[in-house]
Amino acid sequence: MLSKSRGKVALISVHGDPAVDIGQEEAGGQNVYVRQVGEALARQGWQVDMFTRRSSVEQAEIVEHSNNCRTIRLTAGPQKFVARQKIFSYLPEFVKAFLDFQHQQETIYPIIHTNYWLSAWVGMKIKKLQAVRHLHTYHSLGAVKYRSINTIPLIAKTRLRVEKECLETADMIVATSPQEREHMRTLVSSKGNIMVIPCGTNIECFGSIDREAGRAKIGVQPEDKLVMYAGRFDERKGIETLVRAIAKDEVKRHENLKLMIVGGSTPGKKDGLEQERIASLVRELGIEHLTKFTGRVQHEDLAAYYAAADICVVPSHYEPFGLVAIEAMASRTPVVASDVGGLKFSVANEVTGLLVPPQDETAFAGAIDAILSNPEWRAQLGTNARERVEAKFSWDGVASQLDDQYVSELGKLWQELGLFNPAV
Repeated sequence: MLSKSRGKVALISVHGDPAVDIGQEEAGGQNVYVRQVGEALARQGWQVDMFTRRSSVEQAEIVEHSNNCRTIRLTAGPQKFVARQKIFSYLPEFVKAFLDFQHQQETIYPIIHTNYWLSAWVGMKIKKLQAVRHLHTYHSLGAVKYRSINTIPLIAKTRLRVEKECLETADMIVATSPQEREHMRTLVSSKGNIMVIPCGTNIECFGSIDREAGRAKIGVQPEDKLVMYAGRFDERKGIETLVRAIAKDEVKRHENLKLMIVGGSTPGKKDGLEQERIASLVRELGIEHLTKFTGRVQHEDLAAYYAAADICVVPSHYEPFGLVAIEAMASRTPVVASDVGGLKFSVANEVTGLLVPPQDETAFAGAIDAILSNPEWRAQLGTNARERVEAKFSWDGVASQLDDQYVSELGKLWQELGLFNPAV
């Protein structure tokens, strides 16, 4: 940690609680990003408060993660789970709760870094009320998402308006890949400031266990050929494409083939219904004997699953970045992924894995077969993958780049206010 305090920063993630277990409904890459960035920024010397919406009366209002890093849950709407599509009407309450917290603590956050479009609305409102520098990370762009789904939600018009206004008015937009930046420019607005800082992963956790130990830990035999998926149950994650690919003859022919689908769901909720649909498809395709649904796995325990796998498949219809891909790569496991969004940046085609067209089960089957058929190439892809992650995608490296930008933004703020910059 730096000896000199860098100041205070508020990371705002209204619907993505950094303190919840990953794999719960609507808890995925964004939650990991905010939590890991927050802890890494604290190591840089920042005092980090991560603000989210309280979704249960049983939840603690404040969760301490590490020195100078905590999650603060604000009450906005009912203290129960609310799907992200229905949270917008509670955002004014969130802003009020945030301002009330500042008043109670007799503090102010000169840097506000928001995450996802709901939080962008909050950040823009705060900026109108007090002197702050507003940075934003989209995590997902409505302009891209709505091109890949058949049913457009009612909130779409509001989301697109907010995303455009945020791009044009925020002090800095943090894109996680060159592809995401390109989408912002071509699909959202030609105005606004954009810089690229990728997502990261914990390279001490992922990659800390070797293949043999990983297999022993999760009960996979040495001779098994293990293909895995990790993530939420969501139709847009493309699990159906993976399942149909596994059922094709060129993949099924491999002896000792196993498919492991890692992730939890909530019965009766949207993710639970999607898991039921996938399980039904597995039975229909006759690959039930090959397939295991592990249920929810603690994030740090994923290291053993990645290490044990021959291939990690990321078949998403769209991903602005794709944390699962770099977690697998850090674990020396090659990735077969959709050739979309940030996956085109994180996965180096034919170097750390293979990129194939999204929703193309035949292409996914061919890629999986190609890697399983050549163990030496599989091992080389895994070695290349680890090297790429070490060079580009550590959380401390991400935080270091954000630190530079935060200090720059603070300097501009103090200059505008005619004040001395304490961070320099």
